[in-house]
Amino acid sequence: MKMSTTPSTARAEIQLPRDCTFTPSDWEVLSQYWYPVAIAADIQEQPVAVTLLDVKLVCYRSRGQVVIARDLCFHRGAPLSKGWVENDEIVCPYHGFRYNCEGTCTAVPAHPNAKISPKLKLIMYPAVERYGLIWTSLAGSQEEIPEFPGWDDPDFINILPPSFDIAGSAGRQMEGFLDVSHFAYVHTETFGDRSNTEVPQYKVNREGSQLTADYWSTVSNYGKGQENPAPEGFMWLRAFRVFPPFTAMLTVHFPEDGRLMILNCASPVSARYTRLFCPISRNFDKNAPVEDTIEFNLQVFNEDREMVEAQTPEDLPLDLMAEAHIPADRTSIAYRQLLTEIGLGRNYTS
Repeated sequence: MKMSTTPSTARAEIQLPRDCTFTPSDWEVLSQYWYPVAIAADIQEQPVAVTLLDVKLVCYRSRGQVVIARDLCFHRGAPLSKGWVENDEIVCPYHGFRYNCEGTCTAVPAHPNAKISPKLKLIMYPAVERYGLIWTSLAGSQEEIPEFPGWDDPDFINILPPSFDIAGSAGRQMEGFLDVSHFAYVHTETFGDRSNTEVPQYKVNREGSQLTADYWSTVSNYGKGQENPAPEGFMWLRAFRVFPPFTAMLTVHFPEDGRLMILNCASPVSARYTRLFCPISRNFDKNAPVEDTIEFNLQVFNEDREMVEAQTPEDLPLDLMAEAHIPADRTSIAYRQLLTEIGLGRNYTS
């Protein structure tokens, strides 16, 4: 279900955040896109502080709608996330100023009968609830949220692990998600197999602004210690679809037409800090404990996080001469080229 606010005109005057960790040109490009910033179930009346592209935001519900605004009262710069919601209005914790869900100041307690300055208006951002997540954009004028068909398909069950913080760049995390040659070395405790390291040939295709890649291999997607009903020599298809800049969908094809869909959403808190959101849908094992799926995926995330946080350089080099490549890197090479195409710098800080 879509739940949105009408952005304030002040949004058109947006400036780079103070101490911005991105180059101005990269920040301008990235601010045009949509990202998840919170799990929908975590956003109720109590204000929640979130950060996107170094911009501090406050997120809460009012009149049944999700509201996202700059986490700032323009009176004395207090964070509204430390306040509260009362009668569908957010209350500043410093002097009690109140703002409605359109961002208009409705009360100044120190002067209850005085005219309220028009400067006392919050900077608002759009808010859309989809796939169990709250999405927003700092400067995008049109709603563009990646597709995830399993979530709305009645034949699938939906699972939403908690958000996952990574002290690394969104670009490095995304490239790791797309990488097919690290399974045997990074994921040895979950599903990787050191005796099955070869990466068969595969192709990367372009569909408009998106990338697709179908990767076939004998690497099983069942976890270590799990029953593996796949027949001998079963070929696993992992179908990737990349939505720039930092979202990708993976569909893993299991035996007997089973499908597991994972939406990897790397939300850039800052240049080198990422909050990962990962909705999951599947059309098999519908009665299996959801907790087991969440625990398994968190273990996979942790294995990846250890590597992403240790990579040097921390940034994702878009200059293809900056790092060496092998045939297994086709998807990551195409991904770097795609980020260059949307306007990010060659020494991009993701």
